[in-house]
Amino acid sequence: MAAAGSLARESRWLRSVVRAVLAFACLYAQVFFSSLERPLTMVTAAYVVYSLVALLWKKIDEIQVSLPSLFVDTAFFIAFSVYGADKSGWIGTMLFLYLMTVAVMHHDWSDVCIIVGACIGFYAFVRRPDAAALRHVVVATGLLACLAGDMKRRLQDRLLEAGRREAALRAEAEHIRDQERQRIAGDFHDGPLQSFIGLQVRLDILETLFKRDRNAALEDLRELQQIARSQVSEIRSFLRSMKPVEVDSSDLVTSVRRIVEYFQKDTAISARFISAQSEVRLPPEIGQEVLQILREALHNVQKHSKASRVVVALEHAGKNVEISVDDDGTGFAFSGTFSLDELDLLRLGPQSIKRRVRSLGGDLQIESRPGHGAGLKIRVPVTA
Repeated sequence: MAAAGSLARESRWLRSVVRAVLAFACLYAQVFFSSLERPLTMVTAAYVVYSLVALLWKKIDEIQVSLPSLFVDTAFFIAFSVYGADKSGWIGTMLFLYLMTVAVMHHDWSDVCIIVGACIGFYAFVRRPDAAALRHVVVATGLLACLAGDMKRRLQDRLLEAGRREAALRAEAEHIRDQERQRIAGDFHDGPLQSFIGLQVRLDILETLFKRDRNAALEDLRELQQIARSQVSEIRSFLRSMKPVEVDSSDLVTSVRRIVEYFQKDTAISARFISAQSEVRLPPEIGQEVLQILREALHNVQKHSKASRVVVALEHAGKNVEISVDDDGTGFAFSGTFSLDELDLLRLGPQSIKRRVRSLGGDLQIESRPGHGAGLKIRVPVTA
Protein backbone atom coordinates (compact mmCIF):
# COMPACT_ATOMS: atom_id res chain seq x y z
CA MET A 1 0.00 0.00 0.00
CA ALA A 2 2.84 2.40 0.82
CA ALA A 3 4.54 1.62 -2.50
CA ALA A 4 1.28 2.23 -4.39
CA GLY A 5 0.82 5.57 -2.61
CA SER A 6 4.38 6.62 -3.43
CA LEU A 7 3.88 5.67 -7.07
CA ALA A 8 0.66 7.70 -7.23
CA ARG A 9 2.41 10.76 -5.75
CA GLU A 10 5.24 10.45 -8.27
CA SER A 11 2.69 10.15 -11.09
CA ARG A 12 0.89 13.31 -9.95
CA TRP A 13 4.18 15.20 -9.63
CA LEU A 14 5.27 14.13 -13.15
CA ARG A 15 1.90 15.17 -14.57
CA SER A 16 2.23 18.60 -12.99
CA VAL A 17 5.77 19.02 -14.32
CA VAL A 18 4.72 18.09 -17.88
CA ARG A 19 1.78 20.50 -17.74
CA ALA A 20 4.01 23.32 -16.48
CA VAL A 21 6.60 22.67 -19.22
CA LEU A 22 3.92 22.69 -21.92
CA ALA A 23 2.37 25.86 -20.46
CA PHE A 24 5.74 27.66 -20.60
CA ALA A 25 6.26 26.41 -24.17
CA CYS A 26 2.91 27.90 -25.15
CA LEU A 27 3.76 31.21 -23.44
CA TYR A 28 7.17 31.29 -25.13
CA ALA A 29 5.52 30.83 -28.55
CA GLN A 30 3.00 33.56 -27.81
CA VAL A 31 5.61 36.04 -26.60
CA PHE A 32 8.18 35.59 -29.34
CA PHE A 33 6.03 34.61 -32.33
CA SER A 34 2.85 36.61 -31.75
CA SER A 35 1.70 40.03 -30.59
CA LEU A 36 1.53 40.55 -26.82
CA GLU A 37 -1.70 42.49 -27.34
CA ARG A 38 -3.57 39.42 -28.38
CA PRO A 39 -5.98 38.20 -25.63
CA LEU A 40 -4.68 34.65 -25.90
CA THR A 41 -1.33 35.75 -24.47
CA MET A 42 -3.03 36.73 -21.22
CA VAL A 43 -4.96 33.45 -21.17
CA THR A 44 -1.69 31.56 -21.69
CA ALA A 45 -0.02 33.49 -18.86
CA ALA A 46 -2.95 32.61 -16.58
CA TYR A 47 -2.58 28.96 -17.58
CA VAL A 48 1.13 29.10 -16.68
CA VAL A 49 0.25 30.45 -13.24
CA TYR A 50 -2.35 27.71 -12.81
CA SER A 51 0.24 25.06 -13.80
CA LEU A 52 2.81 26.42 -11.34
CA VAL A 53 0.25 26.45 -8.51
CA ALA A 54 -0.66 22.85 -9.34
CA LEU A 55 3.03 21.93 -9.28
CA LEU A 56 3.92 23.65 -6.02
CA TRP A 57 0.75 23.21 -3.98
CA LYS A 58 0.25 19.59 -2.95
CA LYS A 59 -3.37 20.10 -1.84
CA ILE A 60 -4.43 20.82 -5.39
CA ASP A 61 -3.69 17.21 -6.44
CA GLU A 62 -7.34 16.22 -6.09
CA ILE A 63 -8.39 19.22 -8.18
CA GLN A 64 -5.96 18.26 -10.94
CA VAL A 65 -7.66 14.92 -11.60
CA SER A 66 -11.18 16.36 -11.37
CA LEU A 67 -13.47 16.77 -14.35
CA PRO A 68 -13.43 20.63 -14.23
CA SER A 69 -9.63 20.56 -14.43
CA LEU A 70 -9.86 18.32 -17.50
CA PHE A 71 -12.28 20.77 -19.11
CA VAL A 72 -9.90 23.67 -18.37
CA ASP A 73 -7.03 21.82 -20.05
CA THR A 74 -9.27 20.94 -23.01
CA ALA A 75 -10.50 24.52 -23.42
CA PHE A 76 -6.93 25.86 -23.33
CA PHE A 77 -5.79 23.27 -25.88
CA ILE A 78 -8.59 24.18 -28.29
CA ALA A 79 -7.96 27.91 -27.88
CA PHE A 80 -4.19 27.64 -28.31
CA SER A 81 -4.26 25.14 -31.20
CA VAL A 82 -6.67 27.32 -33.19
CA TYR A 83 -5.58 30.86 -32.28
CA GLY A 84 -2.10 30.44 -30.83
CA ALA A 85 1.30 31.06 -32.41
CA ASP A 86 1.97 27.39 -33.18
CA LYS A 87 2.42 27.29 -36.93
CA SER A 88 4.18 23.91 -36.98
CA GLY A 89 1.64 22.31 -34.66
CA TRP A 90 4.27 20.61 -32.48
CA ILE A 91 3.27 22.31 -29.24
CA GLY A 92 -0.41 21.64 -29.88
CA THR A 93 0.36 17.99 -30.63
CA MET A 94 2.28 17.55 -27.38
CA LEU A 95 -0.45 19.37 -25.47
CA PHE A 96 -3.14 17.09 -26.92
CA LEU A 97 -1.09 13.96 -26.17
CA TYR A 98 -0.77 15.14 -22.57
CA LEU A 99 -4.50 15.84 -22.44
CA MET A 100 -5.41 12.35 -23.71
CA THR A 101 -2.93 10.64 -21.37
CA VAL A 102 -4.40 12.37 -18.31
CA ALA A 103 -7.95 11.68 -19.49
CA VAL A 104 -7.33 7.96 -20.01
CA MET A 105 -5.37 7.50 -16.78
CA HIS A 106 -7.61 9.42 -14.37
CA HIS A 107 -11.09 9.65 -15.87
CA ASP A 108 -13.93 7.42 -16.96
CA TRP A 109 -14.35 6.19 -20.51
CA SER A 110 -17.40 8.43 -21.00
CA ASP A 111 -15.38 11.52 -19.99
CA VAL A 112 -12.67 10.61 -22.50
CA CYS A 113 -15.26 10.28 -25.26
CA ILE A 114 -16.79 13.66 -24.38
CA ILE A 115 -13.42 15.41 -24.51
CA VAL A 116 -12.44 13.71 -27.77
CA GLY A 117 -15.85 14.50 -29.29
CA ALA A 118 -15.54 18.16 -28.27
CA CYS A 119 -12.10 18.49 -29.84
CA ILE A 120 -13.05 16.73 -33.08
CA GLY A 121 -16.32 18.69 -33.30
CA PHE A 122 -14.52 21.99 -32.83
CA TYR A 123 -12.04 21.18 -35.59
CA ALA A 124 -14.92 20.17 -37.86
CA PHE A 125 -16.32 23.73 -37.68
CA VAL A 126 -13.10 25.73 -37.39
CA ARG A 127 -10.86 25.07 -40.34
CA ARG A 128 -7.48 26.73 -40.40
CA PRO A 129 -5.25 25.86 -43.35
CA ASP A 130 -2.17 25.56 -41.09
CA ALA A 131 -4.00 23.29 -38.60
CA ALA A 132 -4.70 20.40 -40.99
CA ALA A 133 -1.87 18.24 -39.60
CA LEU A 134 -2.99 18.84 -36.02
CA ARG A 135 -6.56 18.00 -37.02
CA HIS A 136 -5.43 14.56 -38.17
CA VAL A 137 -3.51 14.08 -34.92
CA VAL A 138 -6.58 14.99 -32.89
CA VAL A 139 -8.79 12.53 -34.78
CA ALA A 140 -6.33 9.62 -34.76
CA THR A 141 -5.09 10.10 -31.20
CA GLY A 142 -8.59 10.79 -29.90
CA LEU A 143 -9.93 7.55 -31.33
CA LEU A 144 -7.00 5.64 -29.84
CA ALA A 145 -7.67 7.32 -26.49
CA CYS A 146 -11.32 6.22 -26.64
CA LEU A 147 -10.20 2.69 -27.38
CA ALA A 148 -7.69 2.79 -24.51
CA GLY A 149 -10.36 4.17 -22.18
CA ASP A 150 -12.72 1.36 -23.12
CA MET A 151 -9.99 -1.23 -22.49
CA LYS A 152 -9.26 0.39 -19.13
CA ARG A 153 -12.96 0.24 -18.24
CA ARG A 154 -13.10 -3.46 -19.11
CA LEU A 155 -9.97 -4.19 -17.08
CA GLN A 156 -11.36 -2.29 -14.10
CA ASP A 157 -14.58 -4.30 -14.33
CA ARG A 158 -12.56 -7.51 -14.38
CA LEU A 159 -10.51 -6.37 -11.40
CA LEU A 160 -13.66 -5.52 -9.47
CA GLU A 161 -15.12 -8.92 -10.29
CA ALA A 162 -11.88 -10.61 -9.28
CA GLY A 163 -11.93 -8.63 -6.03
CA ARG A 164 -15.51 -9.73 -5.33
CA ARG A 165 -14.61 -13.34 -6.05
CA GLU A 166 -11.57 -13.11 -3.79
CA ALA A 167 -13.71 -11.66 -1.00
CA ALA A 168 -16.27 -14.44 -1.47
CA LEU A 169 -13.54 -17.10 -1.42
CA ARG A 170 -12.00 -15.58 1.71
CA ALA A 171 -15.40 -15.56 3.41
CA GLU A 172 -16.01 -19.16 2.36
CA ALA A 173 -12.56 -20.21 3.59
CA GLU A 174 -13.18 -18.49 6.91
CA HIS A 175 -16.56 -20.21 7.17
CA ILE A 176 -14.95 -23.58 6.47
CA ARG A 177 -12.26 -22.91 9.08
CA ASP A 178 -14.97 -22.04 11.63
CA GLN A 179 -16.80 -25.25 10.82
CA GLU A 180 -13.59 -27.26 11.21
CA ARG A 181 -12.88 -25.59 14.55
CA GLN A 182 -16.39 -26.37 15.74
CA ARG A 183 -16.11 -29.96 14.54
CA ILE A 184 -12.75 -30.45 16.27
CA ALA A 185 -14.04 -28.86 19.47
CA GLY A 186 -17.15 -31.04 19.33
CA ASP A 187 -15.09 -34.18 18.73
CA PHE A 188 -12.86 -33.41 21.69
CA HIS A 189 -15.82 -32.56 23.91
CA ASP A 190 -17.83 -35.66 23.03
CA GLY A 191 -14.85 -38.00 22.87
CA PRO A 192 -11.58 -37.62 24.80
CA LEU A 193 -12.83 -34.99 27.23
CA GLN A 194 -15.77 -37.10 28.40
CA SER A 195 -13.57 -40.17 28.65
CA PHE A 196 -10.98 -38.32 30.70
CA ILE A 197 -13.67 -36.93 33.00
CA GLY A 198 -14.96 -40.46 33.52
CA LEU A 199 -11.41 -41.67 34.05
CA GLN A 200 -10.84 -38.98 36.68
CA VAL A 201 -14.03 -39.94 38.54
CA ARG A 202 -13.09 -43.62 38.53
CA LEU A 203 -9.58 -42.82 39.77
CA ASP A 204 -11.10 -40.92 42.71
CA ILE A 205 -13.30 -43.93 43.46
CA LEU A 206 -10.32 -46.26 43.04
CA GLU A 207 -8.47 -44.50 45.86
CA THR A 208 -11.31 -45.25 48.25
CA LEU A 209 -11.69 -48.79 46.89
CA PHE A 210 -8.02 -49.58 47.59
CA LYS A 211 -8.65 -48.94 51.29
CA ARG A 212 -11.64 -51.32 51.38
CA ASP A 213 -11.02 -54.12 48.85
CA ARG A 214 -7.57 -54.35 47.33
CA ASN A 215 -8.40 -57.19 44.90
CA ALA A 216 -11.45 -55.37 43.51
CA ALA A 217 -9.36 -52.23 43.27
CA LEU A 218 -6.69 -54.06 41.23
CA GLU A 219 -9.35 -55.38 38.87
CA ASP A 220 -10.77 -51.91 38.46
CA LEU A 221 -7.25 -50.57 37.84
CA ARG A 222 -6.76 -53.02 34.99
CA GLU A 223 -10.00 -51.78 33.42
CA LEU A 224 -8.81 -48.19 33.76
CA GLN A 225 -5.51 -49.07 32.09
CA GLN A 226 -7.44 -50.55 29.17
CA ILE A 227 -9.56 -47.40 28.93
CA ALA A 228 -6.42 -45.24 28.98
CA ARG A 229 -4.84 -47.30 26.19
CA SER A 230 -8.02 -46.97 24.19
CA GLN A 231 -8.03 -43.21 24.70
CA VAL A 232 -4.40 -42.90 23.63
CA SER A 233 -5.22 -44.86 20.48
CA GLU A 234 -8.24 -42.68 19.73
CA ILE A 235 -6.31 -39.43 20.24
CA ARG A 236 -3.43 -40.69 18.11
CA SER A 237 -5.85 -41.55 15.32
CA PHE A 238 -7.60 -38.19 15.66
CA LEU A 239 -4.32 -36.25 15.49
CA ARG A 240 -3.26 -38.24 12.47
CA SER A 241 -6.51 -37.26 10.73
CA MET A 242 -5.69 -33.60 11.38
CA LYS A 243 -2.36 -33.76 9.54
CA PRO A 244 -2.22 -32.76 5.87
CA VAL A 245 -2.66 -35.72 3.56
CA GLU A 246 0.37 -36.55 1.45
CA VAL A 247 -1.16 -37.28 -1.93
CA ASP A 248 0.58 -38.81 -4.88
CA SER A 249 -1.79 -37.70 -7.64
CA SER A 250 -0.51 -40.51 -9.87
CA ASP A 251 -1.24 -43.22 -7.28
CA LEU A 252 -4.36 -42.73 -5.19
CA VAL A 253 -4.49 -46.48 -4.55
CA THR A 254 -1.29 -46.37 -2.50
CA SER A 255 -2.51 -43.36 -0.50
CA VAL A 256 -5.83 -45.06 0.37
CA ARG A 257 -4.06 -48.30 1.31
CA ARG A 258 -1.72 -46.37 3.61
CA ILE A 259 -4.65 -44.66 5.37
CA VAL A 260 -6.38 -48.01 5.91
CA GLU A 261 -3.20 -49.53 7.32
CA TYR A 262 -2.72 -46.63 9.73
CA PHE A 263 -6.35 -46.92 10.80
CA GLN A 264 -5.96 -50.59 11.66
CA LYS A 265 -2.69 -49.95 13.51
CA ASP A 266 -4.12 -47.08 15.57
CA THR A 267 -7.51 -48.59 16.42
CA ALA A 268 -6.90 -52.38 16.41
CA ILE A 269 -10.05 -52.65 14.24
CA SER A 270 -9.63 -55.14 11.43
CA ALA A 271 -9.47 -53.12 8.21
CA ARG A 272 -9.26 -54.42 4.64
CA PHE A 273 -8.63 -52.52 1.42
CA ILE A 274 -9.95 -53.74 -1.96
CA SER A 275 -9.20 -52.27 -5.40
CA ALA A 276 -9.15 -53.74 -8.89
CA GLN A 277 -6.91 -50.90 -10.13
CA SER A 278 -3.17 -50.77 -9.58
CA GLU A 279 -3.21 -46.96 -9.76
CA VAL A 280 -5.71 -44.11 -10.05
CA ARG A 281 -4.69 -40.65 -11.27
CA LEU A 282 -6.36 -37.59 -9.74
CA PRO A 283 -5.60 -33.85 -9.64
CA PRO A 284 -3.93 -33.07 -6.27
CA GLU A 285 -6.76 -30.82 -5.04
CA ILE A 286 -9.38 -33.52 -5.71
CA GLY A 287 -7.17 -36.25 -4.24
CA GLN A 288 -6.74 -34.23 -1.03
CA GLU A 289 -10.49 -33.91 -0.56
CA VAL A 290 -11.19 -37.57 -1.39
CA LEU A 291 -8.64 -38.80 1.14
CA GLN A 292 -9.90 -36.38 3.79
CA ILE A 293 -13.42 -37.72 3.27
CA LEU A 294 -12.08 -41.27 3.75
CA ARG A 295 -10.23 -40.30 6.92
CA GLU A 296 -13.31 -38.65 8.40
CA ALA A 297 -15.44 -41.68 7.53
CA LEU A 298 -12.97 -44.03 9.24
CA HIS A 299 -12.74 -41.71 12.24
CA ASN A 300 -16.54 -41.83 12.57
CA VAL A 301 -16.42 -45.63 12.40
CA GLN A 302 -13.90 -45.70 15.26
CA LYS A 303 -15.76 -43.15 17.36
CA HIS A 304 -19.39 -44.20 16.96
CA SER A 305 -19.89 -47.61 15.36
CA LYS A 306 -18.24 -50.04 17.81
CA ALA A 307 -17.25 -52.02 14.73
CA SER A 308 -14.81 -54.92 14.71
CA ARG A 309 -14.29 -55.01 10.95
CA VAL A 310 -14.11 -52.41 8.18
CA VAL A 311 -13.80 -52.87 4.41
CA VAL A 312 -12.67 -50.00 2.16
CA ALA A 313 -13.05 -50.36 -1.62
CA LEU A 314 -11.76 -48.09 -4.39
CA GLU A 315 -12.90 -48.21 -8.00
CA HIS A 316 -12.22 -46.00 -11.02
CA ALA A 317 -15.18 -46.44 -13.37
CA GLY A 318 -15.25 -44.23 -16.46
CA LYS A 319 -15.02 -40.60 -15.41
CA ASN A 320 -15.87 -41.30 -11.75
CA VAL A 321 -13.94 -42.48 -8.73
CA GLU A 322 -15.94 -44.46 -6.17
CA ILE A 323 -14.89 -45.15 -2.59
CA SER A 324 -16.99 -47.24 -0.20
CA VAL A 325 -16.58 -47.82 3.54
CA ASP A 326 -18.53 -50.72 5.09
CA ASP A 327 -18.44 -51.77 8.75
CA ASP A 328 -20.19 -54.30 10.98
CA GLY A 329 -20.94 -51.87 13.80
CA THR A 330 -24.13 -50.48 15.26
CA GLY A 331 -25.07 -48.43 12.21
CA PHE A 332 -26.71 -45.00 12.20
CA ALA A 333 -29.78 -44.03 14.22
CA PHE A 334 -31.87 -44.26 11.03
CA SER A 335 -32.54 -47.26 8.79
CA GLY A 336 -32.44 -47.49 5.00
CA THR A 337 -30.47 -46.16 2.02
CA PHE A 338 -30.37 -42.43 1.30
CA SER A 339 -28.74 -40.22 -1.35
CA LEU A 340 -27.01 -36.90 -0.70
CA ASP A 341 -30.13 -34.85 -1.49
CA GLU A 342 -32.28 -37.05 0.73
CA LEU A 343 -29.75 -36.81 3.57
CA ASP A 344 -29.80 -33.01 3.29
CA LEU A 345 -33.59 -32.93 3.20
CA LEU A 346 -33.90 -35.16 6.28
CA ARG A 347 -30.87 -33.58 7.99
CA LEU A 348 -29.16 -36.93 8.37
CA GLY A 349 -25.57 -38.07 7.99
CA PRO A 350 -22.20 -36.45 8.74
CA GLN A 351 -22.28 -32.76 7.80
CA SER A 352 -18.57 -32.38 7.05
CA ILE A 353 -18.50 -35.31 4.64
CA LYS A 354 -21.65 -34.10 2.88
CA ARG A 355 -20.14 -30.64 2.45
CA ARG A 356 -16.89 -31.99 1.02
CA VAL A 357 -18.68 -34.31 -1.40
CA ARG A 358 -20.92 -31.52 -2.63
CA SER A 359 -17.93 -29.19 -3.13
CA LEU A 360 -16.44 -31.81 -5.47
CA GLY A 361 -19.68 -32.08 -7.44
CA GLY A 362 -19.99 -35.70 -6.31
CA ASP A 363 -22.70 -37.91 -4.87
CA LEU A 364 -23.03 -39.67 -1.52
CA GLN A 365 -25.02 -42.71 -0.53
CA ILE A 366 -25.40 -44.00 3.04
CA GLU A 367 -26.93 -47.35 3.93
CA SER A 368 -27.71 -47.88 7.60
CA ARG A 369 -28.54 -51.24 9.15
CA PRO A 370 -29.05 -50.52 12.88
CA GLY A 371 -27.36 -53.21 14.90
CA HIS A 372 -25.76 -54.75 11.81
CA GLY A 373 -23.48 -52.04 10.43
CA ALA A 374 -23.45 -49.27 7.87
CA GLY A 375 -22.10 -48.52 4.42
CA LEU A 376 -20.93 -45.22 2.95
CA LYS A 377 -20.26 -44.76 -0.77
CA ILE A 378 -19.05 -41.60 -2.48
CA ARG A 379 -18.80 -40.99 -6.22
CA VAL A 380 -16.61 -38.12 -7.42
CA PRO A 381 -16.31 -37.02 -11.07
CA VAL A 382 -12.71 -36.69 -12.28
CA THR A 383 -11.02 -35.88 -15.57
CA ALA A 384 -9.15 -38.69 -17.27
